[in-house]
Amino acid sequence: MDKFLDKIFFRSKNLDYISQSLKNITNQTPVNKIFKSINAYSEDSEVRYVGGCIRKLIKKETVDDIDLATNLKPKEVCEALKKSNINFYETGIDHGTVTAIIDEYKYEITSLRKDITTDGRHAEVEFSLDWKEDAARRDFSINSIYSDLQGNLFDPNNGKKDLEEGLINFIGDAETRVKEDYLRILRYIRFFLNYSNQKHKPEIIKLIKRNIGGISNLSSDRLLDEFKKLTRSNGFIKLFKDKESLELIEIIFPQFKNLKKFKKLNSYAVDNLFKIDFIFLLSLMIIDETDNTDYFLYKFNLSKKDQKRLKLIDNFYKEKVKITKLTEKNFNKIFYFNGKQAVIDIINFKLFTSNKVEKRLIQLIKVYQDKLIPTMPIEANMLMTKYNIPQGKTLGNKLKLIEEIWVNNSFNISDKQVQKIIKG
Repeated sequence: MDKFLDKIFFRSKNLDYISQSLKNITNQTPVNKIFKSINAYSEDSEVRYVGGCIRKLIKKETVDDIDLATNLKPKEVCEALKKSNINFYETGIDHGTVTAIIDEYKYEITSLRKDITTDGRHAEVEFSLDWKEDAARRDFSINSIYSDLQGNLFDPNNGKKDLEEGLINFIGDAETRVKEDYLRILRYIRFFLNYSNQKHKPEIIKLIKRNIGGISNLSSDRLLDEFKKLTRSNGFIKLFKDKESLELIEIIFPQFKNLKKFKKLNSYAVDNLFKIDFIFLLSLMIIDETDNTDYFLYKFNLSKKDQKRLKLIDNFYKEKVKITKLTEKNFNKIFYFNGKQAVIDIINFKLFTSNKVEKRLIQLIKVYQDKLIPTMPIEANMLMTKYNIPQGKTLGNKLKLIEEIWVNNSFNISDKQVQKIIKG
């Protein structure tokens, strides 16, 4: 009876474009294997698309990941996948999530659940068999839409209608939803900028500001990951035109001192804003005259590689190198010792932050994109054999000096110069 009522009251008509899109996903990915695996587990087992992929299909956006929900418990999901020889790992099995891997595609499969207790970061959950109960514990109506393989929608919170009308509505009491997980503040901003065609509700902004201190309880990784999703969306440009959203982002990320500069980007920056990677984008936001970069790196957990990259751009900025000095010859040293990415970052930083776009610098980027790091023609064995220099400190010092002259001379050095160093 429940399933019958479910079909009458909560399923929308099969929309052609959703149905076709799902067929395309099925044809292009092996997700149908998961559907077959879970549906075959028992008479009552079921799996549905959920969340972002449905939201994006309705808005006719590109689907870049697929999340699934099922009425099986996590251990049962594992058993079903094992029977079908589908690889998986227990991503967050305590909270109901198992990640299946087929042909390098990853699918998060989350068991229906309800939250028993929350602390703003984590939740103690209880697994459920009730789809409406699972939908009720989600954050926004637009993220509580489910679909079967054929494109039949299960939408108990009217998420499709909200999405079409540009409304970002919390499910149930908004303040309760925020206090369950303070990351929902950032998620609200992202969804509002991407999908809303309305003004912020004053009461929503007030409750967010009332609770924004809870953000400090979240890990830096979760915060940065959520912001990264915003920067990769169409809503990112709207951020700088939306006073309330911009103010909230500046409160959450006080290290982003340059956000207002994005209101007045030069033509090159506008054209390339969505072509740059996230780490370089961070450099544009945090680097200034102060030690703000150091402060950011202290607060946020980045890889050593990304830290080094940001510090190099920061050091270059603080040196205030004149634009006339930005030549291929002067970049060779950075190119040789730090690599291609370092040179491109430095040039790009200058291009993004300048009032006038220097076409010469754009051409210089193209030069280094195709350029290979050369190998120094003088080796230790050559000096030891040809000039009878014994292994040790003297040999090392002369090699270092030869390398320095070779780099500074656009990777050229004459025999006469080498001999002069040897004799010196």
